[in-house]
Amino acid sequence: MTTMTEQDRQISEVVAEQGSRLRNFIRRRVPNEADVEDLLQEVFFKLVEANRLLMPIDTLTGWLFTVARNGITDFFRRKRPQNFSDAAGEDEEGELLVFEDLLPSPDAGPEALYLRRVLLEELEAALAELPPDQRAVFVAHELEGRSFKELSAETGIKVNTLLSRKRCAVLHLRARLQSVHDEFMRK
Repeated sequence: MTTMTEQDRQISEVVAEQGSRLRNFIRRRVPNEADVEDLLQEVFFKLVEANRLLMPIDTLTGWLFTVARNGITDFFRRKRPQNFSDAAGEDEEGELLVFEDLLPSPDAGPEALYLRRVLLEELEAALAELPPDQRAVFVAHELEGRSFKELSAETGIKVNTLLSRKRCAVLHLRARLQSVHDEFMRK
């Protein structure tokens, strides 16, 4: 029987050997870096748990990637609502772009910082143009992360009506912000 320190050493070796491959595997499927790290930690936690319970693992690498794949599936089941940021599209390699990816990095210098500020101001102005019912649904769902079911229970408005209002808001915001995007791309 192996001692605790021997188990810890073995787990540390696995983390060192497989950590970057697992992180890349998860990163290709999950757009948010914080979520990637959470899922990676969950995989290694399950490894430690299995090791402590002396569960037999035939092929360690296969087991790790299966746990990661199952974790990703569970993550997306929990995070079912479609968000404006999720609808942002894909880059040239087919990777999902989130709203934050579409903004210039605040660390990329004064021009990028200026452009980021202008885009955020335009988003705020576009939100202000929305009818109050559309704006309220968009803000509650996108920015506050509230579910349509929760909003429906709170307001008494049917889920389909809330979905329709959000769809109208998204279409307006896309059209409004597309012109700003096009203007900056010409420069």
